[in-house]
Amino acid sequence: MPSPTLAPSSYAYYDDRVAKTRISISLDQTQAERIRQHAERAGMDVSAYLVHAATRQMAESDAIEEQFAKVDALIARAEQAADGLPADSAQEPTAELTEQERREIEEALGLAHGRDRHGHRPGNAA
Repeated sequence: MPSPTLAPSSYAYYDDRVAKTRISISLDQTQAERIRQHAERAGMDVSAYLVHAATRQMAESDAIEEQFAKVDALIARAEQAADGLPADSAQEPTAELTEQERREIEEALGLAHGRDRHGHRPGNAA
């Protein structure tokens, strides 16, 4: 009697609606059981539950990246501008900033750190 062949851990197959790709993951027993229980409570099979969870996580990550895109761009511009500056640690870093540059820095810090209900950044005195 021939031995059964196992499908590779990742391969495409078709159901009645759409092509699917099967992937394999490794979990410890406790994680696997918790996932099964949560999937059951959600009325889903484990595969659908994991796809739903991963899709939700990807959407959250995309939203966070979009939310911080302005800050990331501002940091990149500042780093690029700083590349041409001389490294003189004796000077006060903000001594030569224009008022516009100071406002841009405050805006970037506000975006990165947020502001409290009084409009102050955490760590700053009133």
